[in-house]
Amino acid sequence: MSHQTRRKFSAEEKAALLRQHLVDKKPVSDVCDEHGIQPSVFYNWQRQLMENMAASLDGGARHRKSNGQEERLAREIESLRAKLAKKDNVIAEVSEEFVRLKKELGEP
Repeated sequence: MSHQTRRKFSAEEKAALLRQHLVDKKPVSDVCDEHGIQPSVFYNWQRQLMENMAASLDGGARHRKSNGQEERLAREIESLRAKLAKKDNVIAEVSEEFVRLKKELGEP
């Protein structure tokens, strides 16, 4: 019983194989035989391509949206860091005052 390891195809390789069928009109069976893949694998890639086609045609709107969200989150993080630094300064001042008062009052 022979055991073959599963081959991994990059997105570029998958696109090239799909292009052979969709653009060059090469039969699926020929593409699969030539590259040693099952037709079901090829058709799964084709289904994924069709399901995600809109995302590639939206002009990068999703990418811009995620960049906008990233920018908003970055601003929020910077704001929170500034608030935290301000609180740290207040705590340091209060602690200094506490120690100074204890020394003045002669407490250990």
